[in-house]
Amino acid sequence: MAKLRFSALQEVVTRTPIEVQTPPNLADFYGINVFDRKKMQVYLSKEAYNAVVEAIEDGTTINRKVADQVATGMCKWAKERGATHYTHWFQPLNDATAEKHERMLDFGENNEVLERFSGKLLIQQEPDASSFPSGGIRNTFEARGYTAWDVSSPAFIVGETLCIPTIFIAYTGEALDYKTPLLRALSAVDKAAVRVCQYFDKDVKKVNANLGWEQEYFLIDKALYSARPDLAMTGRTLMGHASAKDQQLEDHYFASIPTRVMAFMSELELEGHKLGIPLKTRHNEVAPNQFECAPIFEEANLANDHNQIVMDLMKHVAAKHNFAILLHEKPFSGINGSGKHNNWSLSTDTGVNLYSPAKNPKGNLLFLSFIVNTLKAVHQNQDLLRASIMSAENSHRLGANEAPPAILSVFLGTYLTNMLDNLAEKVSDSRMTPEEKTALKLGIGRIPDILLDSTDRNRTSPFAFTGNRFEFRAVGSSANCGAAMTVLNAVIADQLTKFADEVDTVIASGKGKDEAIFQVMKRLIIESRAIRFEGDGYSQEWVDEAAKRGLTNITSAPDAIKKYLEKDAVKLLTSLGVYSEIEIHSRVEIEFEKFTKKIQIEARVLGDLAINHIVPTAIAYQNRLIDNIRGIKDVFDTQEFEKLSADSKNLVREIGERILAIKTMTYEMVEARKVANSIENVEERTFAYSTTVRPYLDKIRYHIDKLEEVIDDEIWPLPKYRELLFMK
Repeated sequence: MAKLRFSALQEVVTRTPIEVQTPPNLADFYGINVFDRKKMQVYLSKEAYNAVVEAIEDGTTINRKVADQVATGMCKWAKERGATHYTHWFQPLNDATAEKHERMLDFGENNEVLERFSGKLLIQQEPDASSFPSGGIRNTFEARGYTAWDVSSPAFIVGETLCIPTIFIAYTGEALDYKTPLLRALSAVDKAAVRVCQYFDKDVKKVNANLGWEQEYFLIDKALYSARPDLAMTGRTLMGHASAKDQQLEDHYFASIPTRVMAFMSELELEGHKLGIPLKTRHNEVAPNQFECAPIFEEANLANDHNQIVMDLMKHVAAKHNFAILLHEKPFSGINGSGKHNNWSLSTDTGVNLYSPAKNPKGNLLFLSFIVNTLKAVHQNQDLLRASIMSAENSHRLGANEAPPAILSVFLGTYLTNMLDNLAEKVSDSRMTPEEKTALKLGIGRIPDILLDSTDRNRTSPFAFTGNRFEFRAVGSSANCGAAMTVLNAVIADQLTKFADEVDTVIASGKGKDEAIFQVMKRLIIESRAIRFEGDGYSQEWVDEAAKRGLTNITSAPDAIKKYLEKDAVKLLTSLGVYSEIEIHSRVEIEFEKFTKKIQIEARVLGDLAINHIVPTAIAYQNRLIDNIRGIKDVFDTQEFEKLSADSKNLVREIGERILAIKTMTYEMVEARKVANSIENVEERTFAYSTTVRPYLDKIRYHIDKLEEVIDDEIWPLPKYRELLFMK
């Protein structure tokens, strides 16, 4: 194993960057592999094109005749781009994307071979659903499931395959993917937000949720990655002593990008741009070998699809540059983990960002209405929001001093915080005088055009207002954005609906519209005050203060996930049609199973490395020390021997004690795993893994890392942190 380590290190030394030839003009190749509206106008009839646009914008259905025309045009375009196969591309609940490739092949009347693609094949397919997670919705022997074309997300080509974005549902109709509930939540927030917007502008007919994700990741040399079974099989290092230098000097953050990494980034951007993904930002992140990319904002469903495509692209492009990509939320202990900040906003079909201040009191009252309702939604549904982003991986990151804490809070900045407090004080619960109304309107008319510069940013806040959007910073780097975006848009839709219902009731009592809005807003500001926090989210003072405010602090992944099943959460999600009750229970079961299996894999990998690699290495070094002690005894007299061999004896004793601790705890971990595996109930088994198996991972690691400090570097079997993190 030690030979493998040094062979890997030698291989790294010989690496040379791969040059990427970037086309000179972005406009010449941007979106070249996407069947977007521009190409639809060329390859579709006017009737078919209009039907597709109407389906995208208004949610209308596409009939079979139009579907055949679209399929024919799409096939013609794809063949001209070199495609030979097609696939329904979907997002099952195993945190990956799925595709089954079919040849664009059919037979004519005389059995002649035809490259043909029909509307029937475009609209719906029937992949085998038996091996995808279903959370009890489907039995293994009940394999049927359906994929159905998502017309709002354009088809694209990867390699020789035409990829058609689809939803994935069971034979009995339940959603088995991330996309279906997301589309439902986006529809719900559209309906609710339009209703509120029409208090201010009757021309608003549609509201879109927007998403701009920031994808953090690590790059590790492929040879070193392959020499670390824990990285290869779990995505994180299950052992490894801290490097003397890591991120203390903060010299990696925004520093010049290493040459090999730049070549990788350039090709990633090139391939992303060909697929119409508006990648714009790239930079070094805080930890060594940690980086980030980010696109321009897009409609949330499309943005989520693009993030899934980019994560897949990263793996393929990284391999070409002899890198391995790490998307795990905490691949290295003691240094920054990786998140996927979800920048979220709502915008109208009239061109208004509902989270941007306006130039007049009417527009700013609209702006404040959405700010206040967002605060209330987050406060009321903090546990549900946390459940949407919690996982075995992200539980390592949340609360560590580089990521938001597990306590949900909202950062607004001093200006907005003071304005909301002033509004709550000024608004009367009785009928307002004309003077009071004028004073309020004058007050909200003075909101700065750009709040980006009127307030600082708070990186410790899980949910921060950043000038014209909210940044959900707690989402994990490996996660499908769909889970968090489904819940966020659902809770906003629920709160906006309640807000409109209450405003209508107040108006019906005889008060004016603006007065009714102010009155309801006052109550919401007061009720949600506890969720607002401007300080250091990492501090113990905030943990104590949050508890006093009644905010929850759930760091256990199973405990957090279980909050989906709370009565209020189920009622909210089912009443909006985002999930059925069966779908909620199935998702919780799937998340429990994923947690259990990931801890199970980590325990098996650690057990193998500990017993078969670390312990033999430690024994070999211990034997070398013992031989050294014997040699000293042969050379020196008793007094000199005792003096010269004291340190070696102590080290032999320490190594022996650590070997014993590692072996004992590894066997105990195996037994704990066996006991947990015997539990039939999914939830009970998950909690058993969380409380009786997972703690051993850190306990065993502690002793292995201590051994790494004292054992001869020449025989240590695994690449060390200093080697993994500082190879260019």
